[in-house]
Amino acid sequence: MKNSILLLGIGALSLIGGIIALLNPLAATLTAELLTGYLFIAIGALMLVSIFADDSWGSRLLSLVLGAAVLAIGVNLVGNPLQGVLQLTVVVALLMLFIGVLRIIFAFRLPSGGLRLVLILSGIISLVLGGMILTSFPFSAVVVLGVLLAIELISNGISMIVLGLAARDQTS
Repeated sequence: MKNSILLLGIGALSLIGGIIALLNPLAATLTAELLTGYLFIAIGALMLVSIFADDSWGSRLLSLVLGAAVLAIGVNLVGNPLQGVLQLTVVVALLMLFIGVLRIIFAFRLPSGGLRLVLILSGIISLVLGGMILTSFPFSAVVVLGVLLAIELISNGISMIVLGLAARDQTS
């Protein structure tokens, strides 16, 4: 019963947070950008600390270079949030285009059927969304990250609520 209450509470908070983010996408965009920057800083610092645990000089050098790069990206994102929003928006658009192409390629490697059609449709949607973001850039940068964060929070909230209700029903 405790787990179902916890899942329902987390789900409700996530759903409310998603709705608030959808109502103010600029604030959500800046929040997503700053969270990304702080995560990059933390990951970069941990990578640098991991140098002391590595056995070989090659892995130490790789941890040093990657850790310094990730840390620098994080500092740049936190230090210049508006520039970071622009950079992250381009990265998101390019990732959508790349993933869209990969989905379509993978779809044609499958035998014809429902899964192939779903992958092709999903790939086309990713291509269209990535293209829309890039064609309306830099204006899209103001809201893209916030809307994506809002959709993720709403989706997460709904799934947590459904899991909480299912867990509650199993214990009854």
